Amino acid sequence: MKVAVFGRFYNKTTTTSVETLFNYLLKKDFDAYIETEFSNLIKCESKNKKDYSSFKTFDTLDQSFDLLVSVGGDGTILRAITFVKDLGIPIIGINTGRLGFLATIQVNQIEKAIQDIIDGNYKISERSLLSIETSPENEDIKSLNFALNEIAVSRKNTTSMITVETYLDGEYLTSYWSDGLIVSTPTGSTGYSLSCGGPVITPSTNSFALTPIAPHNLSARPLILPDSTEIQLKVDGREEQHLVSLDSRIATLDNGTIIKIKKADFKIKMIDLLDESFLVTLRKKLLWGEDNRN
Repeated sequence: MKVAVFGRFYNKTTTTSVETLFNYLLKKDFDAYIETEFSNLIKCESKNKKDYSSFKTFDTLDQSFDLLVSVGGDGTILRAITFVKDLGIPIIGINTGRLGFLATIQVNQIEKAIQDIIDGNYKISERSLLSIETSPENEDIKSLNFALNEIAVSRKNTTSMITVETYLDGEYLTSYWSDGLIVSTPTGSTGYSLSCGGPVITPSTNSFALTPIAPHNLSARPLILPDSTEIQLKVDGREEQHLVSLDSRIATLDNGTIIKIKKADFKIKMIDLLDESFLVTLRKKLLWGEDNRN
């Protein structure tokens, strides 16, 4: 099995996870590749770096890979999808922080999780994404024009609110006077949108959520809409520019830019082990009240 390993940090909280994972991959004779920057971190920090000298590195992925293992938190998985893109490579997340909705495998479960994957004891959860187009085009956005969690517009370099003129399938909805507006997938409903008062949406639901960020009008509420809807936004405000974020990636747009957001034409495949589910994670999250943005 050909596996890619991706991470963003190598410190005390990740050392045990990385070493456990790598040792098991060696034991099971995986054809393992480590993302180049993560490999360089390991070479600088790991005392056992010689043990993994047989592992190759990657800068890009192709369809020959059977699996991507993300080592970190939910934020690391959001970065990992920029490598996977539309290749359909299944992703599993090893959690090196607190409880996450995407990175759910704990340190003491790593060997069992990898063995379950080898044995086929898992299911695939397909996650919808958002895609974005702007007029005029923005090169930073055009190169990676999709997001797994959310696309958000927000103010820049000002404490003043912005106005977000919003259309759904070409029909005017409203103009939000707020700090910004979040368009969230079901996967992203437990992230930024939730912290702004948005609803929790189960991953298989064919819906998106519009969640205003600190709206001036107290009657402005989150809105659930079918994921077949095309959303068009245009921002105005005292400053000449505003921000648009795609998960953790940020670009600057001029006010008046037409932003079109719709469901992407591909999905991300997340591996769910048979003893885990979204509802199990949700119950733990509600009980513990913890967050994980590594």
